[in-house]
Amino acid sequence: MIHTTPQTPLVSFILPYYNLPPSMLCECIESILSLSLRPFEREIIVVDDGSDKSPIEHLQKYEADIIYIRQHNGGLSMARNSGIRMAQGTFLQFVDTDDLLVRSAYEHCLDIIRYGKADMILFDMTETPDTPAAYHDSEPVTGTDFMRQNNLRGTACGYLFRRSVLGELRFAAGIYHEDEEFTPQLVIRAERVCVTDAKAYRYRKRPGSIITSTNVRHRLKRYNDFKAVIIRLAELADTLPTSDRVALQRRVAQLTMDYIYKIIIETRNRHFLDRKLSELSRNGLFPLPDKNYTTKYTWFSRLTNSSMGLSLLMNTLPLMKRER
Repeated sequence: MIHTTPQTPLVSFILPYYNLPPSMLCECIESILSLSLRPFEREIIVVDDGSDKSPIEHLQKYEADIIYIRQHNGGLSMARNSGIRMAQGTFLQFVDTDDLLVRSAYEHCLDIIRYGKADMILFDMTETPDTPAAYHDSEPVTGTDFMRQNNLRGTACGYLFRRSVLGELRFAAGIYHEDEEFTPQLVIRAERVCVTDAKAYRYRKRPGSIITSTNVRHRLKRYNDFKAVIIRLAELADTLPTSDRVALQRRVAQLTMDYIYKIIIETRNRHFLDRKLSELSRNGLFPLPDKNYTTKYTWFSRLTNSSMGLSLLMNTLPLMKRER
């Protein structure tokens, strides 16, 4: 069982903040304070990434419970990296400040790490506060073994992990899809990964967020950054030992599929799609590898390998998205 001291909190919670309603930040902090962690077992680090107006006046009541850092605006990656530098906890948890932790489900994750069962917990996310009374957990496996057999959730907020697993790994600054580059490199470093169906993190969709933005300039940057992330991960995979390489190559293939799917759904433009496929091909990422990773992947990869199949995807995927 892990023992904590006032000098070493069990969990450091890293909360990047930028131009959100202070009430959302307070609700996020309250969701952490509601956990059973004693004050010396938790460390809540709020990183204000140069908001137009500091939320400090709204945080007075949390003075004894949080560490507040204000820095020049550098983006989400820089804010998280600042939190990592400050963190002293045995484990780390990233929490976006427009989201919440779900008390009963997150307590289950804390129980897993308290008894030393895993270096990393992969938990479920939800948009509703409902949570089951009982949870099911996997036996621990290495991060490499997990990635070789499973798809990976990209968001960095979906994992509670031992700080020592990080090593020198940090978020790439100034890009979208920074989580997609960070997360597979993090998971592959873990020796004991446990998966639970506990819905421990409540995700709140917010109009105007980076993910929901429809600004054309932002969309093009997202596409370019996404492609660059895939290329860098593919290059990294080529340098790894065989088992790690196979695991990361699966993730690269999955991300490439997601990239193509996103372009079809969001642009519905065959000329633009063909141009992006040519770019992928020049980097050795297309056609997609002929692997039976999942049923969806198998069919998608086969359809994208022909002009007729691409036309079918262009005509059907946007309609299926609209119906859902």
